[in-house]
Amino acid sequence: MQPVYSEKEVLADALTAEKTATTLYNTFSNECVHESVRNAILDCLEKEHDIQQEVFTMMHDRGLYPTPSADTQKVEEAKQKYGQCMQSF
Repeated sequence: MQPVYSEKEVLADALTAEKTATTLYNTFSNECVHESVRNAILDCLEKEHDIQQEVFTMMHDRGLYPTPSADTQKVEEAKQKYGQCMQSF
């Protein structure tokens, strides 16, 4: 008898696979010498990010990946912190 996996297990595995794929495509794109190959890898990276977002949204919408609400003050602190970082560029 084959094991039966829950929806949560299947989606969590898919999310992990997408996270791994995006990490690898990002590394490959950083190490490409040829622009055409780099562009192809970046295209794959973008598509993998889209798939990752779809899987995450499916899990979140089904209550399989709950995310607690952020404290308003902490959100404002993060905006200030990272907003300052972006101004330095």
